[in-house]
Amino acid sequence: MYKTASGEEIFIIDGHTHNWNASKANQKNVHGEQFINCFYAYHSFLSPKEKLWSREKFERYGNDQLYHDLFVEGCDDMAIFQPTYLRDFYVNGFFDDKETKLLTAKYPNRFIVNGAFDPRDKEAGLDAMEERAATGKMKGVKLYTADWHGDSRGYKLSDPWAEKYLERAEKLGIKNIHVHKGPTILPLDRDAFDVADIDVAATNFQGLNFIVEHCGLPRLDDFCWIATQETNVYGGLAVALPFIRKQPKYFAHVISQLLMWLGPDKLLYGSDYAIWTPDWLVQAFMDFELPEDVASETGTVLDLEAKTKILGLNAARLYGIDIEAQRKLLAPERAAVEKQKEGGITLQQVAEAA
Repeated sequence: MYKTASGEEIFIIDGHTHNWNASKANQKNVHGEQFINCFYAYHSFLSPKEKLWSREKFERYGNDQLYHDLFVEGCDDMAIFQPTYLRDFYVNGFFDDKETKLLTAKYPNRFIVNGAFDPRDKEAGLDAMEERAATGKMKGVKLYTADWHGDSRGYKLSDPWAEKYLERAEKLGIKNIHVHKGPTILPLDRDAFDVADIDVAATNFQGLNFIVEHCGLPRLDDFCWIATQETNVYGGLAVALPFIRKQPKYFAHVISQLLMWLGPDKLLYGSDYAIWTPDWLVQAFMDFELPEDVASETGTVLDLEAKTKILGLNAARLYGIDIEAQRKLLAPERAAVEKQKEGGITLQQVAEAA
């Protein structure tokens, strides 16, 4: 929960979070170690010094730490998990399904858990998507086009099997397609994250929303040219946001371009937890003002209305979340969180309130 200086409460939906297990025991090979090494390098480079974690904690932080960072110390109201499995690199997958089920059972009003698919799984993967959709709980999926799959080191959304999966998702009512199109991560291949296939997919599947995570960085121009044409393409700000403190001029350039081309209605906040934590990210974003020369050149405004849309209203619209109803559902848990901050109760008692 975030309150402005004037007392206005902003409902925050963290559109890009993870619950990973990158422990040594779960690393299948050197590639699993390389992957988490790269994540930790991003964490170390862009986090404030007081927010740096040890390597051991970063590899496996656990459910209690996650809840504390998002909702107790952090100001998120809800969070969307974007599963990334990397099964060629991790024994039980990078995203921890088992622990996530336990967490969401304890705090049912806090989380949306998206699914994932890989078109290289062909018919078996389509059947699995049907089964998951039958539960009525899958509102979106996370796609990792550079993931390795046997001899394959990536795929495109324009591939025939990918189009079959997107067609099935649309038929099943899975409307929100989150696609990692951002910086490469060792050992994955940079070009497998190219944004060009978003243009094809968005044109061919008008009933789907394509949320391009990391807004295509470092391919910002390519992404903006595509997203301004395709009405069903959105930008996820995870990875872009942490530059707000380290390189504010760069962040000003990125956010002003996104606002100019897409507008504030098509941008979604994401912390990319646990690479970064939402407490400092949200505060820095709320404090940030576009430099006058940048705002004048692009004709853009990043005011409270725009920030409120980016931090929660846009994700609520895409996911059909009634914010006022959600506030009421969360009221007992929020009250318990305030007591927990004061050291009066445990997280288990917070879970009981939920």
